[in-house]
Amino acid sequence: MPPQMGRNRRSMKEKQKPKNTKQTIKRLLSYLKEERYKIASAIFCVLLSSAATLSGSYLLRPIINGLTDTSKTAQEKITGLLMGLLLMAAVYFIGVIATYFQARVMIGVSQRTLNKIRESLFKKLQTLPVRYFDQNPTGDIMSRFTNDVDIIGEMLNSTLVQIFSGTITLLGTLGLMLYTNWVLALVTIIFSPVVALIGGTIASKSRKYFLSQQVALGKVNGFIEETVTGQKVVKVFNHENKIIEEFSDLNGELRNVQIKAQFIGGIMGPCMNALSQVNYTLTATVGSVITFVSRWGRGFPFAALDIGGMTVFVNFSRQFSRPINELAQQITNIMSALAGAERVFSVMDEEPEKDEGKKLSPENIRGDVVVENVTFGYNPDKTILKGVSIYAHPGQKIALVGSTGAGKTTITNLITRFYNIDKGKITIDGIDIKDISLECLRENIAMVLQDTHLFTGTIMDNIRYGRPDATDAEVRQAAMTSCAHMFIKNMPDGYDTMLKGDGANLSQGQRQLLNIARAALSKAPILVLDEATSSVDTRTERQINEGMDALMENRTTFVIAHRLSTIRNADAIMVLENGEIIERGSHDELLAQKGRYYELYTGLKELD
Repeated sequence: MPPQMGRNRRSMKEKQKPKNTKQTIKRLLSYLKEERYKIASAIFCVLLSSAATLSGSYLLRPIINGLTDTSKTAQEKITGLLMGLLLMAAVYFIGVIATYFQARVMIGVSQRTLNKIRESLFKKLQTLPVRYFDQNPTGDIMSRFTNDVDIIGEMLNSTLVQIFSGTITLLGTLGLMLYTNWVLALVTIIFSPVVALIGGTIASKSRKYFLSQQVALGKVNGFIEETVTGQKVVKVFNHENKIIEEFSDLNGELRNVQIKAQFIGGIMGPCMNALSQVNYTLTATVGSVITFVSRWGRGFPFAALDIGGMTVFVNFSRQFSRPINELAQQITNIMSALAGAERVFSVMDEEPEKDEGKKLSPENIRGDVVVENVTFGYNPDKTILKGVSIYAHPGQKIALVGSTGAGKTTITNLITRFYNIDKGKITIDGIDIKDISLECLRENIAMVLQDTHLFTGTIMDNIRYGRPDATDAEVRQAAMTSCAHMFIKNMPDGYDTMLKGDGANLSQGQRQLLNIARAALSKAPILVLDEATSSVDTRTERQINEGMDALMENRTTFVIAHRLSTIRNADAIMVLENGEIIERGSHDELLAQKGRYYELYTGLKELD
């Protein structure tokens, strides 16, 4: 059997190394290519908003200077104050409108981009081989669709705009500071590298912790999904306490990496604020000295500063630190988003299922299947099948029996090319299956697996999944063939009854009957029944067998069954042990040999 989706805990705890940050950013930007004009309009709004903020701040200078001008009358001061306030209100109103439109545009950009990323990721999943899903927990894959993609959206929605806005504000503030008083500007500029150095050091350490956080979150989601799905098994074996312990370990791992990530990311803001206060205090002190000397007409003739200029500059000094703080805080979001993007792109970079075969005309497929000296192992260090050879002529029924792990299901996995063989060859009508396109190959093979799976929708839709162009009458006929019609017509809405949660409103046996009906509807010349009746009772099984005979008529059928009574009429029975066929023949021939099959049939009648 292939590896289970929930790998062992030790392998789930392996660390993933960070990918190339530049390449990740480049790939994210490629999704924004079609949005470049909308992004340009958002950038224009950001420029307008930043300009309004800076202009509004600078308008304080003439207002304050007007109020402190001893040559003006009280009326003139009040008039100047009102005019200044109205002008500031108008400027800030323009900034608010610009900010509103920028937010509207970027929300649309981010959601459309996320839509493309999700679509690309989902399309990629459809191209991946079954091996990938066997080796990766379902919850971890789902986490990439939810947590990782959502955090990318958060970055696109707000972080990128805030970074651009902060950069523009930073440069604009610096320009106005130089214009207001270049000596004080130098004080701020000289102190800035200290801020940048500390911020950069914190940011560089935060990235690896945020990647570990996303990986640990994926593990927790995978474990939860696995446990919820198998809740009945957990309860019947009284594993609640053990499951709680295992979850506590994974949850503790997530807690530890989250503490590190959030702590490193969280100290960014306080550190920047502390440095901002130091810069503010230093600027205010030096500025006060320059203003005092300038007001009394002494010293600093090359850098005179009035009271209004001093007030504005101190405000600019705080404003200069604010975008630095914001930029530093956004680094946390960027690091987390890049970690999520790397996990999403790692799925997109997986090797897709190779399909170099040609599509054949369906009427040309007769179902002559030959498995010739096939050797295969799911892992290089463990061989499952060892030189297995099987032939099935069109319309024949071939039964595969043997102990669990003997390789029965593996043979059907190779015929459908869910996995590729290591050595040997499998042909259909004399054509190597590697030379047949996967689409063509699989549309000519119908399968009924032991594990049932139904989709949200009506019973009619679920049966029609086997052949989308089938008529309602053909669907009902398929249901009659599989003995599902009787219970379907007793449902509240008959064939229009809605199924939810993988058919949770049906019994296990009813779900399997629908799967059999789905296969009955298919016109595929090759049929694979992997424990198809294992979920139904003996009485129902007897009823189904009559329909199954009709289902298998003129089809090459491979049957895997533990109940040996269900394969007595097989044209050939293959007995597998340890990946090798040790016996082959009809039911009567194998009984006459009095070998392994004889032991199984006369002793247990069912395989262990």
